[in-house]
Amino acid sequence: MKIGIVGLPNVGKSTMFNSITKAGAECANYPFCTIEPNVGVVGVPDERLDKLTQMYHPQKTTHAVIEFVDIAGLVKGASKGEGLGNKFLSHIRETDSICEVVRCFEDSNVVHVDGNVDPIRDIETINLELIFADIETVNKRLDKARKNLKADKKYQAEIDLLEKIKENLENGISARAIDFSEEEQEMVKEMFLLTTKPILYIANVSEEQLEDAQNDEMVKKVKEYAEREKAEVIPLCVKIEEELSGLEEEDKREMLEALGLEESGLDKVIKKSYDLLGLMSFLTAGEPEVRAWTIKKGTKAPQAAGKIHSDIERGFIKADVVSYDELIKVGSMVNAKEKGLVRSEGKEYIMKDGDIVLFKFNV
Repeated sequence: MKIGIVGLPNVGKSTMFNSITKAGAECANYPFCTIEPNVGVVGVPDERLDKLTQMYHPQKTTHAVIEFVDIAGLVKGASKGEGLGNKFLSHIRETDSICEVVRCFEDSNVVHVDGNVDPIRDIETINLELIFADIETVNKRLDKARKNLKADKKYQAEIDLLEKIKENLENGISARAIDFSEEEQEMVKEMFLLTTKPILYIANVSEEQLEDAQNDEMVKKVKEYAEREKAEVIPLCVKIEEELSGLEEEDKREMLEALGLEESGLDKVIKKSYDLLGLMSFLTAGEPEVRAWTIKKGTKAPQAAGKIHSDIERGFIKADVVSYDELIKVGSMVNAKEKGLVRSEGKEYIMKDGDIVLFKFNV
């Protein structure tokens, strides 16, 4: 699963990417220093794995992973090919969701591509380019559907839906903010519109703003905008996150305590991004390995087993399941079995986040 990190030039986008992935993408105070998208694969922070590692002392511990792509800064006119517009849009198409960094701090030493700081203008600059690209896609599909209507009346439903989307897009409303019926949602999925991609806004604030970021005026404006978009906002100070990412674990904890934070802003971003994609983890635990496996919410047991190996899905018999919370409460798998907390589940069982599973199979 890929998440594209986007933003106007010089908003802290590449610095955040570097901090998340420690991949060292070039970072400079001028536009387009990231011309090809940098890619970094990061582990999803999961305290449950730490506890299970203490319990089982495995040879290795493996976190679920998520892929972040640092996409070149965008300017007005991208949908018409301005700046690196065509590349920007093609890279966005390849991602599953969008993480948009928005500058919410003043600093005379960091130039802003539009001359002054205005987070809503910045958000709308990017969103409008995505909307323009979607209008072009919708118009092409409308032309095709209208031609096909002459031969088959079933295309009328598609035409009605496309006209509904087009009207909203032309009013500056992203497709993700439109209410669709279940039937319409299935049709919309096949259109691969850019503005249907889930989005998370990162409000990049200064160190001084961070303590009361939730009440900061610029952050509040971003939140109001995000609510209309059915999106979420995480305020963080990219500069502090960069410092934290370079520290050893103990030093990092001390700095977080000094700042009055329970976890880093980037850990929140990674977790929220994982959730944004409709993903969750089931766990396997034993002496060889403690591991988190990524599945879509709503996945049934045999398909979850297939994440480990296709043979386990093919020969699935049952799944022995205990919830993480119950296992930790009783202290061991032996105790969990004695207390009847380990359940035997069949092919129709829908996996839950934090299920600890042993799959039984025969091939």
